[in-house]
Amino acid sequence: MRRRTRLLATAVTCCAALLLGACGGGGDSTSPSAGASGKPVAGGHGRILTLSDLRSLDPGTIGNAYASTGVVGNALYGTLMTNDEAGEIRYQMAESFTTTDNGRTFTLKLRPGLVFSDGTPLNAEAVKFNWDRVKDPATGSPHRSEASMIASTEVVDDVTLTATMVTQVPKYAQSVVTSSLNWIASPAALRKGAAAFDATPIGAGPFTLQSWTRQAEIRLVKNPRYWDAPKPYLDGITMRAVLDSDQRYNTLISDGADVAVETNWINLAKAEKAGLPTDLLPLSGGYFIALNTRREPFNDIRARQAVAAALDIDALNLAAYNGTGTPVDTLFSKASPFYSDTPLRKADKATAQRLFDELAAEGKPVSFTFSTYPSSENRAIAENVQAQLGSFKNVKVEVATVDYRIGAMRTTHDFDAIVSAAAFQDPEPRLLANFTGNSPANMPGLVDPELDRNLLAGRTGTSLEQRKAAYDAAQARLTEAMPAIFLTRSAPAVITGKNVGGIVQYGTGSLLPEDLWIAK
Repeated sequence: MRRRTRLLATAVTCCAALLLGACGGGGDSTSPSAGASGKPVAGGHGRILTLSDLRSLDPGTIGNAYASTGVVGNALYGTLMTNDEAGEIRYQMAESFTTTDNGRTFTLKLRPGLVFSDGTPLNAEAVKFNWDRVKDPATGSPHRSEASMIASTEVVDDVTLTATMVTQVPKYAQSVVTSSLNWIASPAALRKGAAAFDATPIGAGPFTLQSWTRQAEIRLVKNPRYWDAPKPYLDGITMRAVLDSDQRYNTLISDGADVAVETNWINLAKAEKAGLPTDLLPLSGGYFIALNTRREPFNDIRARQAVAAALDIDALNLAAYNGTGTPVDTLFSKASPFYSDTPLRKADKATAQRLFDELAAEGKPVSFTFSTYPSSENRAIAENVQAQLGSFKNVKVEVATVDYRIGAMRTTHDFDAIVSAAAFQDPEPRLLANFTGNSPANMPGLVDPELDRNLLAGRTGTSLEQRKAAYDAAQARLTEAMPAIFLTRSAPAVITGKNVGGIVQYGTGSLLPEDLWIAK
């Protein structure tokens, strides 16, 4: 398995330089191919397995990560920027994104001559329109929190947009890269309404829509107006969601697909053993159980602490991933410049039982429903938690399957416990978005002024030392308040056939389809 760690040492040394603005780059790939070697081959049709179905092709509603089908957004709309495995910004349709005042304002410069697939110009007005839509609650974007960091935008000329921030955010380029702000669609097409746009989405990406059969497949064809010729190398792509991890792997090895967007540690281990090309993007953070502090039983910190102390994460890893996952002991990986060896939690069955008994004696025995999405690994996690807690007295767990609609869960908060994720290269913007009190992405819902202050200090800090001190304090507070129980590192990965080249991921596991090619 090719774990992309070759540039992580560089991440530490260049981090301070990145704090004050984005680094330069070109339209080059952010990493080498993990599969077939040699020069890219033009032509052919690629078949990609994804992890979830889309409800809309509106770029504002698509999540920009592996689990939320970011590859579709990249295919239809292209990217303003990407980043490499060190977190360094690489410019694509944007020529630059700079700040001269420590992130209080930014200037975005577009490449001249960009056009949408219908030939109309992609200009600064189009960027402003799209960014304003992501910020608008009516759009229902999963990335509204990132857009809401912008107080206002102003079009300077056709290729220049300035953004004034609510508060200084030196690393705001990372927020663009890891969100739907990175995708720009035609304002004229969006104004026609959701149904018309889903039938004919207009973007500036490497592919255009040929057909979309909901809950079945999306067929795309090469965009002849794509700015970065000779990309894309493939003539077309078919994408379909396969939620079951066994089915996903078996489809790939039986030549039913060329590429599988993957997140399952078991599949990655099987692929490595079989000699299949595999690309894993190493990230800090990971999967966690969000404990809903808005309602019983987890509005009582003792209930959260009891469940955290009761769980054996190694046993859970064995049950869900045959022991192949990487348990989360610390918030940041050892390769991160923000790494601290302070553990996030400590298993202690005696303490767990004492807290369960204490709550029961007060007439508040811990009883909750673990909501699980319909993927095999998600359900395995929920059922293992249920089984482990079944060995304790005064605690009861039920498991219920829910639709994969993370946006809906962020709106209704109708759950007691659910698996979520906070995976990142740089902690900005994900960590604050996931755990600050007023953020739409704060699934646990904890409102903790001390934690909020620490996370904001990490966001606004202008030196590595300032930011590390803030995140050390934030990790300590997360450990004490326990709104979330971290499980295993996320596994944003791609598995391919041996004849596939050009595997490039950016952000939090967002696959770039324009780089893919298939040897004949």
